Amino acid sequence: MIPRLFYLVAGAALGGYVVHKLNRTAQAWSPAGIADRVEDHVADYRAALREFNEDVQAAMERREAELRRQYGAGPTTPAGRASQPRGAIGAPDQKDGR
Repeated sequence: MIPRLFYLVAGAALGGYVVHKLNRTAQAWSPAGIADRVEDHVADYRAALREFNEDVQAAMERREAELRRQYGAGPTTPAGRASQPRGAIGAPDQKDGR
């Protein structure tokens, strides 16, 4: 009697586990499950690209500072333009001498 009860409980537990695994597999291969996986991969790639861009920006800023120290260039604004304006609307043009 005890061996039969043991096999009944073991079979029920194994059957429940198999059904659970089959449901998880079916959900993973459904369109929503595939979309979730793709979304996770895209988010990972986006984070990696953002980190790469930050590294490139930092390296570029270090190289620009090194070149400015080496060649003695003046300060610039963050947009990379000279801090002193080159001219104004209606101002005389220097190359014409007027």
